[in-house]
Formats: sequence, C-alpha cells, structure tokens
Amino acid sequence: MRIISGKFKGKRLIAPKKLPVRPTTDFAKEALFNILNNRISFSEITFLDLFAGTGNISFEFASRGNKHITAIDADYGCVQFIKKISDELDFEITAIKADVFSFLEKSNQTFDVIFADPPYSFEVEHFEQIPQLIFKNNLLNEEGFIIIEHSKHTDLSKLSNFIESRRYGGSVFSFFQS
Repeated sequence: MRIISGKFKGKRLIAPKKLPVRPTTDFAKEALFNILNNRISFSEITFLDLFAGTGNISFEFASRGNKHITAIDADYGCVQFIKKISDELDFEITAIKADVFSFLEKSNQTFDVIFADPPYSFEVEHFEQIPQLIFKNNLLNEEGFIIIEHSKHTDLSKLSNFIESRRYGGSVFSFFQS
C-alpha cells in the first residue's frame, strides 16, 4: 500500500499480513481522489473512515493536510496499525475500535465526508443501514456526502439519497447526499 499524493506522496506502508482487510487498490484510490480533489478542500473538512481496515484512505486524507480524521474499525490489530502509522507520520487521526453500526448509533459528532468500505460480501440490507443511520442521527454536515465502496456485483442506486456511482475495475464508489 502506498500514499499516492500530498506530503507523503509515494510512501509505502506495509500492513501486517494477519489483518482481515481488503485495501482499496491504488487504481481505484487514485480515481476516487481525482473526484474528491474537485469537490473538497482537504484541510478544511472533518472526515470519518468506517471499516477503516489498514487506514489506507485515512492516511491519504492526512497526507493531503486533513487534521480532523476519525477512523473506526472493529479489529484491534487494524486500530493498532492505524495508531502506529499515525504516530510515525505525525498524522492527526483518532482511531477507535468499535462496531461501525454501534458507533453510528451513539456518535454525536458530525462530518463533511464519510467513507465506508465494508466487506464486499455484505448483503444490500447491511449496506443500506450505513446511510440510513448517518442520516437518521444527523452525522453528516450540510453539503457533506457519503461514499460507500463496494463490489461491482452490488447495486446501491435504489437506496435513499443516492446521487451517483463510479466504477473502477471491480470496485464501485457510490455517493450519497441529503
């Protein structure tokens, strides 16, 4: 895994092999950040990374100057890895070990961009719960948006607040906004 842009452009990060993750490919990540570059100012937003895994997406936001990052994952090893890299690179990432759905139910924070990369094997109902909980609990700031990464075999276009999707190889990014 490598950071593709920003202060640490080109930096390679080696995650422990035992982590239960499927990191976003560099190809898909580059495409996503090309979209985001035209929509947000990284240094001025609050960012939430759900199912953060290795922290791949959080590290990309941090390298581009974001200082308000919260990363949620249920796996202790993933959270420890995110904390370790954040300390090494002096990133301001708050990594929390928690079930994503419980976090979304209990959180009172709000965010400008929320990214979720759940297991591709999730049923559509589980994918649907993510934006439902975010909107129900008012976790998204005005003008903010949600991005859910999923397999090309999953169609989220029928969900409430869906605005568009972009496909890159086997990965799809679906965007939601209130």
